[in-house]
Amino acid sequence: MFTIDAHLDLSMNAMEWNRDLRLSIHDLREREKGQTDKPDRGQGTVNFAELRKAEAGLVVATQIARYVAPGNPLPGWQSAEQAWAQTQGQLAWYKAMEKCGEMVMITDKTGLEKHLDLWMNGEPNDTKPIGYILSLEGADSLVTLDNLHVAHAYGLRACGPAHYGPGHYANGTDATGHLNEQGKELVREMDKLKMILDATHLCDDAFWDALELFTGPVWASHNNCRALVNHNRQFSDEMIKALIERGAVIGGAFDAWMIVPDWIRGKSLPQQMDCTIEKILDHMDHICQLAGNTNHVGIGTDLDGGYGKEQSPYDLDTIADLQKIPGMLQKRGYSTTDIEKIMHGNWLRFIKNAWS
Repeated sequence: MFTIDAHLDLSMNAMEWNRDLRLSIHDLREREKGQTDKPDRGQGTVNFAELRKAEAGLVVATQIARYVAPGNPLPGWQSAEQAWAQTQGQLAWYKAMEKCGEMVMITDKTGLEKHLDLWMNGEPNDTKPIGYILSLEGADSLVTLDNLHVAHAYGLRACGPAHYGPGHYANGTDATGHLNEQGKELVREMDKLKMILDATHLCDDAFWDALELFTGPVWASHNNCRALVNHNRQFSDEMIKALIERGAVIGGAFDAWMIVPDWIRGKSLPQQMDCTIEKILDHMDHICQLAGNTNHVGIGTDLDGGYGKEQSPYDLDTIADLQKIPGMLQKRGYSTTDIEKIMHGNWLRFIKNAWS
């Protein structure tokens, strides 16, 4: 079944993990054997071939580079200018993959319809380009709002103001505090440009500020439920209800510590913690119960977003295993129409409305 994944850090994997995503998963894992600089070496789950097997013909692909001010212990770049330069290298990689025929940027409704026609014409998908909508995860690389305009001109269509910790525009996961003045100006400028606001990673205070200020389309590309895993990275029921009222879609994230409670990063193992794809569906079902329908859930895996098989559901070997989800949903009593909404329909409706 045609699938949309609303959050993949493809360029980060290519540029910082040094992965050639044109290689097979076997070859990617083999090349990383013995490497210890990152905990997920040899355990990657995403490449172009596996995306095609997943029938993930459309993804939201990120640029990401954190600016860390003095005193910020998180990894990142020491200036916003350096962070901006990193995102430009990531953009250059996307453009190189377009030239190779692996990817195609989708920036408007016309391009979206053309790409959907290509992927749904019944022909084999093993050589079709992966369509991608460009999103910025964390706005710290925007030196000024002039950079936002430059980015929008080259195709940026969505932005999440925050990532982890304190940010230049907004505080994110594990941080607290309202939007500062720069953050408010960023949100207002995104509104003027008719961009999509990604609420993912915003701390609670900044979340409510952003929803009050922003009048345009809001989604949460990769987020799960605080009611099931109690952490500030997750959305409370109140936050989920507010997103539902705004017509948002929330993508289920596949990072194990967000799926099951009591996960200890670097120590817990997926099978030991019974972390499965079914547990992600529990989060999706929770949102459906709050909404009273299936209109507000989708997939936003964040697979290989700094972790691999060691921190993913144990019944997932590669992203191709997304195709297990329709059968799992059917066993739960979901109709074919509802399953299609979750796999791609809700994201398509959202994007078409945002770009109308």
